[in-house]
Amino acid sequence: MLTIQELIRDNTEKIAFSWVSGKEAAAHRLISDTGGAAADLIGHLNLIHPGRIQVFGAEEMSYYTRLEPRRRLHHLDDLVAGGVPAIVLASGTRAPDDLRAYCLDHDIPLLATPIDAALLIDLLRIYLGKRMAPKTTVHGVFMDVLGLGVLITGESGLGKSELALELISRGHGLVADDAVELSRTAPNFVEGQCPALLQNLLEVRGLGLLDIRTIFGETSVRRKMKIKLIVHLVRMTPETFERLPTQDEYQDILGIPIRRVMLQVAAGRNLAVLVEAAVRNTILSLRGIDTMGDFIERQALAIMESSREART
Repeated sequence: MLTIQELIRDNTEKIAFSWVSGKEAAAHRLISDTGGAAADLIGHLNLIHPGRIQVFGAEEMSYYTRLEPRRRLHHLDDLVAGGVPAIVLASGTRAPDDLRAYCLDHDIPLLATPIDAALLIDLLRIYLGKRMAPKTTVHGVFMDVLGLGVLITGESGLGKSELALELISRGHGLVADDAVELSRTAPNFVEGQCPALLQNLLEVRGLGLLDIRTIFGETSVRRKMKIKLIVHLVRMTPETFERLPTQDEYQDILGIPIRRVMLQVAAGRNLAVLVEAAVRNTILSLRGIDTMGDFIERQALAIMESSREART
């Protein structure tokens, strides 16, 4: 949950808020996380959606002042009944005395800002979309490989961190090690970043914690990336392992299907090269190039040609 006080504090640099009334309620007035889009949390004055932050621009204030006092009171009562978290006067709009008094009596935060109403809504929707996005934390190493966000997973002891160190030495970037914070900041992608406590750090068995930024330089770390590929490491076993998978495998993360490849860990295998190859193949796939599909089609044509020659 997010309070109005936190919203004001987090946006101080972008939005110049000033208090008109109801400052005492800022710490306990909550913006409810409905699980929907940020557009559901803030918008122009809308009595159908009273639970969002209500923004009064010049047009909304003109509508409000045209109403007779009894109608104004009725609409404000509807907003309170719907759980309005705050009212913001945008575009330098001044608060009528009755609105100021009502907010004071009902502990409703009433704010003012010189920013245009449409711009204010856009800024706060971006902020709320990120702040209220669905989140999860996964165990693994998150890398930037050839510009693609790659999450390396697998059971403990398989060498995920050693693989990450080799990829970093080959010019790729570290986003997060051990704990990767994932959030769905948009309907069609998931973004990953590192917890502040572990920023720029990589734990390698036998060496301890390495400050990757200090050792390899500024270009060796990334603040965040969109996850596009999961590389899952598995132990080499006698069990049958699909050598040529005919269909792409996906893993669901926060409701988004993410492409996944399985790499067996064994002595003599250069996993860094294999990860780079998997990334290049994923990039081709994202561009609409299906290598396996092309091969199957080529094979089918060869079989048809061979059958035709056999009949003649």
